[in-house]
Amino acid sequence: RHALAARGQAKMDGLYAGRPAVPTGKLILDALAGIRLIPGTGQSPPIIPHPTDLQLDLLDLLDIDPRDLR
Repeated sequence: RHALAARGQAKMDGLYAGRPAVPTGKLILDALAGIRLIPGTGQSPPIIPHPTDLQLDLLDLLDIDPRDLR
């Protein structure tokens, strides 16, 4: 919520049944529940294949770069 407030927002689009909602732990975990992580092997880094726009926005708010998971 702090990171969202820093953007001047209180709600996130699509977080609750496709509508804007104030993020709660349950809503965030529900949105991230479908995320897949393919572990890295050798020189290949771990990747998150095909994250949704909502998942990318949540990862950005959490300061997690899905392209740099090491």
